[in-house]
Amino acid sequence: MAHSQLVRHTSLPGAVLLGLGAIVGTGAYVSIALATEISGSWVLFAILIAAFVAACNGLSSAQLAAVHPVSGGTYEYGYQFLNHWAGFTAGWLFVAAKSASAATAALAFGLYLLPAFGLPTGLQIPLALLVLLLLMVLVNGGMRRSNKANLVLVVIGISALVVFSLHAIGAADSTQREQVLNFDSSIAESIGWREFLGSAALLFVAYTGYGRIATMGEEVSNPKRTIPLAIVATLVVTTALYVLVGYALLHTDLFAQGLGGGEQELALVALTEQGWLRIVVLVGAAVALLGVILNLILGVSRVILAMGRRGDLPAATAKLNQHNTSAPNSVYAASAVMMVLALLGDVQLAWSFSAFTVLTYYGITNLAALQVAKEQRFIPKLVSLLGLISCVGLVFFIDWYVFAAGCLFIAVGLLWHFLQRKP
Repeated sequence: MAHSQLVRHTSLPGAVLLGLGAIVGTGAYVSIALATEISGSWVLFAILIAAFVAACNGLSSAQLAAVHPVSGGTYEYGYQFLNHWAGFTAGWLFVAAKSASAATAALAFGLYLLPAFGLPTGLQIPLALLVLLLLMVLVNGGMRRSNKANLVLVVIGISALVVFSLHAIGAADSTQREQVLNFDSSIAESIGWREFLGSAALLFVAYTGYGRIATMGEEVSNPKRTIPLAIVATLVVTTALYVLVGYALLHTDLFAQGLGGGEQELALVALTEQGWLRIVVLVGAAVALLGVILNLILGVSRVILAMGRRGDLPAATAKLNQHNTSAPNSVYAASAVMMVLALLGDVQLAWSFSAFTVLTYYGITNLAALQVAKEQRFIPKLVSLLGLISCVGLVFFIDWYVFAAGCLFIAVGLLWHFLQRKP
């Protein structure tokens, strides 16, 4: 059965903004501070390692999207280049992982915003549900409206990060500057290779928003050119931003004393004093988190759309609106899953689960990229091979109970897939 296709509204700048919008929130405002606490003065090297791993995986995604530009990302690539088991597993993992990430971002939105207005933290879950509902309505307005909103969110989120970073570097005292330049030996000696690579694994997860560009393949203009360029541009801008923020964090008290634990303290706002800078960071973080949620609703809904088209999910999820600018039922389904997880979710557990599922997802991405015919390739197979090895290696830095739960989740999904196909 032929399906209606979504309209190709998104240009190269819009695609780059999609990638940045999916990265800047939880990545820059939470993860880098946590990675700095773990790896200290080596955080800049951890960022570069994570960037290399992300580049390998991003180029594999770009290679696949260029030769098979449809909505669904690795879910579709798995079907096209591997088999239905790999394709279904990728879609199953993506929907779960990114729904959990969206729910986490919605809950984190309250952690930033409620204290700023002196409101009780008991409003965190209702606020998260309201945010998800409002952004669901926005996404159903189509890509043109979503792209305009995303532009505003990304500009504000990145601007706040730049202001924070420049202020932190400029306000540092002489002792902090000397530690940054000399890579304090006592701190370096206390960091083992496992902690260092663990922080790199954490930072890799903070890069993976570029995958949203590939999942939007059906709505991108001239996808064979636009998608690869957008992924590369997103990775370059993100790496520069992460290095700036990481370098700035080394000039704060975090480098010398750590943050002391706690969800609220693992954020940049914990490193600012009361005043204008705190307001800038709070607004920037809140807006960036809205951008993350917006892009996750878009990405997850498009994978649900693809799964509905193949019959892996109910056929109703594959229905488009009258003008073919949105897929309302898939957006409703994605938002509903996110809202349920917002009611039940735990921020730390959701992040670890997302790490496991993302690494498995990109392992399948690289396996699929290795199957692309030689005449259609624009990247060497070595890039995809390095991406595959890095994904498999980093999985072993995930907590064992999360690893076990992730494997069980995959098994349940495969059982569902088997029963669906049996007739």
